[in-house]
Amino acid sequence: MADIFGRTAVRTQGRKVASAFGGRPSGTRHPLVAVAMVLPLAVLLAVVFGGWEAVMTQASSVVGMLGR
Repeated sequence: MADIFGRTAVRTQGRKVASAFGGRPSGTRHPLVAVAMVLPLAVLLAVVFGGWEAVMTQASSVVGMLGR
């Protein structure tokens, strides 16, 4: 039971820290941050497996969706 209260306290403290630095307290991530996190892995996989055209097609689709 004490573990549950400990997790709640940590979550509450994390929200306070995030709000102090102007972060999003709900825990959501901006789409551009998500793209920046995934892009290096996508490039690595494209180079390793030779699927550069497929990656570029998907990337252009994502850019088109973000532009809406």
